[in-house]
Amino acid sequence: MNGTPGQDGTGDEAPKRRGRRPGGQDTRAALIEAAREVFAESGYNDATVRTIATRAGVDPAMVNHWFGGKEALFTAAVQIPVDPAEVLPELLAGDPERLAERILRRFLLAWDEAGGGAFAALVRSVASHRTAVRLLREFVAIVVIDRLARALEVDRPELRASLAASQLVGLGMARYVVRLEPLASADHDTVVAVIGPNLQHYLTGALAAPE
Repeated sequence: MNGTPGQDGTGDEAPKRRGRRPGGQDTRAALIEAAREVFAESGYNDATVRTIATRAGVDPAMVNHWFGGKEALFTAAVQIPVDPAEVLPELLAGDPERLAERILRRFLLAWDEAGGGAFAALVRSVASHRTAVRLLREFVAIVVIDRLARALEVDRPELRASLAASQLVGLGMARYVVRLEPLASADHDTVVAVIGPNLQHYLTGALAAPE
């Protein structure tokens, strides 16, 4: 055959690999940019480390090197002000029937300390509000609430996770994006008192069985 080096004999050149990036911070920034695109396109669950790394033009090992995995890359890409690996043990400690209270206080504390506007910035960080809300809801359901539900060994953990995530993301949208009063300026005790029982029901209460 007359194929030249780098060809498979069909006359088509093999795909060219991108050159190594000049610095570590460039690699990190490229991964964050690629992650935002891939998460927006595929959702949290279907986005893969390999796809993100390929989009960024780096080795997939760089994701673990810089972020430790997909979960931490997501938190960096959309600027979530909490580390799920740190907060989950904190939330699981204590009475399971007060789990909703702990979740809400941690949620409010994290976003209020970040200035509140950080939640709105998160929503604006991807292509559209609808995509951002979907991504955040998926992440909260899969990475946080589903793990909590399975640790509690309750029934229908996936349904509970999606219900609880919708409650939390809805709270974030109303308080920080739409700034719906009086919820936007309500103190933490008030928010916990009025939303906590419903969230706790989603987490540990009896869910209606399908007919």
